Amino acid sequence: MTFLLDAGQVLLVTIRDVLPILALIVFFQLFVLRQPIPHLRRLIVGGVYVVLGLAMFLLGLEKALFPVGNAMAAQLSDPAFLSGGRDTALTGWAAYAWIYLFAALIGFSTTVAEPALLAVSMKAGEVSGGVISPWGLRVTVAIGVAVGLALGAFRIVTGTPLYLYILAGYLVVVLQTFSTPKKMIALAYDSGGVTTSTVTVPLVAALGLGLSETVPGRDPALDGFGLIAFASLFPIISVMGYAQISHWTAIRREKKLLQGENP
Repeated sequence: MTFLLDAGQVLLVTIRDVLPILALIVFFQLFVLRQPIPHLRRLIVGGVYVVLGLAMFLLGLEKALFPVGNAMAAQLSDPAFLSGGRDTALTGWAAYAWIYLFAALIGFSTTVAEPALLAVSMKAGEVSGGVISPWGLRVTVAIGVAVGLALGAFRIVTGTPLYLYILAGYLVVVLQTFSTPKKMIALAYDSGGVTTSTVTVPLVAALGLGLSETVPGRDPALDGFGLIAFASLFPIISVMGYAQISHWTAIRREKKLLQGENP
């Protein structure tokens, strides 16, 4: 019964949030463009599906994804687990190696399954005529997120300031921008944005908050947030790095071909 009440409440909140968007679209269609709404029945059915899907997704976040992230962070940073059966637990950042591995694997797996990244990779493959592999782009972005989340978990454990990592990361991005093929720069920047969407954000946020609550001396309000910034930044670095390596490999291959033609 409690579950049904929670589901009904989430559904009402979702309808309330969607109504302003619907009102704006209808207003512009009828009073600004002065055109009838095309395929009205299909739009109504699709709108109902969207509202139900959003409500179910939000309910799933509250009932499953957030608790799972918190539980995993608490269990992996539990002193009994860190001690490995010894009388005293290991201390220092090295004791949380499982946390770094878990964060990296969560980042990789959720990014590969991210619908927004899937859409961008498919369009990139179509526009490039098959030069950009959709699967290769997804894996490259996922590797960037994995590295970023592992480093973000390390930051929470050590308590070092967030801005140091962000400044260093964007400095690398700026330097890469000058040497990356122009066709890949915009795609790399977009790849950083699509990683922080429906699948990745809930688990990453839960992981950061759960870890900051269990690591001694950490404040969830100060240290629990920031992992999503790592998930947005490091895919830019990984995609531009992939483009640089591919460009360098292509140039080297062309040089070898020219040397073979002109001995």
